Amino acid sequence: MSIQLKLKKGETVERGLKRLKKILDKEGLLKTLRDQRYFEKPCVKARKKSARARIRARSRRRSQEM
Repeated sequence: MSIQLKLKKGETVERGLKRLKKILDKEGLLKTLRDQRYFEKPCVKARKKSARARIRARSRRRSQEM
C-alpha cells in the first residue's frame, strides 16, 4: 500500500502535509501503527475497549437528557 501526494501548483509544503495527515487519518493508518507499536495482552485490549464503550454510552445518555 502506497500513498502518493503531489503538491498542487502554488501549494505550500505545510498545506501538503496537512492534506497527507488528513488522508492517513481517514484511512486509520496512524492509529493502527500506534496501536501495534507495543504488544498488548488481549485482556488489556478488552478492558480498554469496554472502558471506551462505557464513556461513549455515558456521553450519549447525557446528551439525550438535555
